[in-house]
This record gives sequence, C-alpha cells and structure tokens, in this order.
Amino acid sequence: MARRSSKRPWGQEHRPLHLSASIARTEVGGDGRRYQVQRVVKAKKEYICPGCGRPIFVGSEHIVAWPEEDQAWRGVGIEARRHWHTSCWERGLWA
Repeated sequence: MARRSSKRPWGQEHRPLHLSASIARTEVGGDGRRYQVQRVVKAKKEYICPGCGRPIFVGSEHIVAWPEEDQAWRGVGIEARRHWHTSCWERGLWA
C-alpha cells in the first residue's frame, strides 16, 4: 500500500505547478474517473508514486494527475494533484 508523503503538512499551502512540459489533457484513470493529466519532463524534487509506493527521483520524467470532480478524501482540482511514474499511471495502478 502506498503511503502519503509527510514532506508537506495538510494545512500548508501547495507549491505552484510549473507547466514546463505538456499541456494538461483529460484522461480516464484506473478508477474510471476523469483526471487532468500532464507529463513532466524533470522532477524538481523527489515524490512518492501513489501507484507503487516507490520514489520518483529528481530529474525523472513522470505524470502529474488531478481529479476533475470531487473524490471525497482526494479532494478536487490542482490542489489534489499526485505525481505518478508514467508506467504506473498507464497501467492503471491505484493504491
């Protein structure tokens, strides 16, 4: 089971997403819901992939996805974004 990163406390403001890669597009995720998805060329910091629970290393290409509609604990919009390994997102691995 993937674990939540403890690097940013719940109440702290989100860092802005730098749109230095692709334009966000709508995709259906592994859970059947609609997400805005964007490819990121280089990770600027290390993230934990919610699909496999392993790190996405600095400099790695990966996917950033956020739900288009409310999903209870996941929230909605860019504030609910998660960083995924491209292969985990494409295979539909969901924690």
